[in-house]
Amino acid sequence: MVTLKDIQQAQALLRKVAVRTPLVICKLPDGRQIFLKPENLQPIGSFKLRGAYNKIASLTPEQRSRGVVSHSSGNHAQGVAFAARALQVKATIVMPNTAPKVKMEATRALGAEIVLVGPASDDRIQKAEELEREKKLIPVPPYNDEKIIAGQGTMGLEILEDLLNPEVVLVPIGGGGLISGVATAIKESRIKAKIIGVEPEFAADAQASFRSGKIQSVSAESTAKTLADGLRSQSVGPINFEHIRKYVDDIITVKEHEIRQAMRHLLYSGRILAEPSGAVTTAAVLFHASELPPSDKTVAVVSGGNVEPQLFSEIVMGIV
Repeated sequence: MVTLKDIQQAQALLRKVAVRTPLVICKLPDGRQIFLKPENLQPIGSFKLRGAYNKIASLTPEQRSRGVVSHSSGNHAQGVAFAARALQVKATIVMPNTAPKVKMEATRALGAEIVLVGPASDDRIQKAEELEREKKLIPVPPYNDEKIIAGQGTMGLEILEDLLNPEVVLVPIGGGGLISGVATAIKESRIKAKIIGVEPEFAADAQASFRSGKIQSVSAESTAKTLADGLRSQSVGPINFEHIRKYVDDIITVKEHEIRQAMRHLLYSGRILAEPSGAVTTAAVLFHASELPPSDKTVAVVSGGNVEPQLFSEIVMGIV
């Protein structure tokens, strides 16, 4: 299990690498307000830089010389590519052929080699493992890793530094790395905030796992239906699930039209450009208040802002 000390050490390491994102107040249509944690402001447009850098920086010189391999639908790919370039390590990233073009191009521009596979998360996991064996590369998992979790958890420490005693913290869930880190940071700091995970209804594996007590998976066909490409993991990681069971209070799901409306609200009311995966927490506040604990201090993590320009334009205009 990741400890508070692990996260504090990651925070010291990341101090000159990751942007110290602020909390931004956002007004809701009914007069309520929430605090947004805009990770779209990171150099790669998402929180993934935190965990990727913490992981690669922990490697020995011999491991770095072999190069790293990872698999990602986009944001982790950019995080690994950015960290690898900064630390002078060769990176190979396995990505689905359905990944947003903007994420592929950004990853390639950072110097990583991209290997394309089918849309299922199992496809990219298997290919990454194959490359690891064949080329003796060092794996940098997108979520199922303690160094990754500790890096993502630095966001939780920042929330506590900026807001005294938050009451509810909403975190997107894909594979579970982000919520594992944030929940650990907050709960191990002895703060009584409720940690609520949010995922699309088409990729509701984390909710099913949380409620059954065992890791559940959903089909690639189902996850492909959500616009939230960063949350299309078919199941949470075992290490992540251990942290989720210990520290997370609940997991709720949101609908596709709610995600789209949340993106528009974030742009017009919060002045924040969010990708679908980053907007799920705001969607939860806007449309599922009855499923959330009452709170005057709610934080919604906006995990990223890497969205295809055409898709964003269509969503803003209400075309999709």
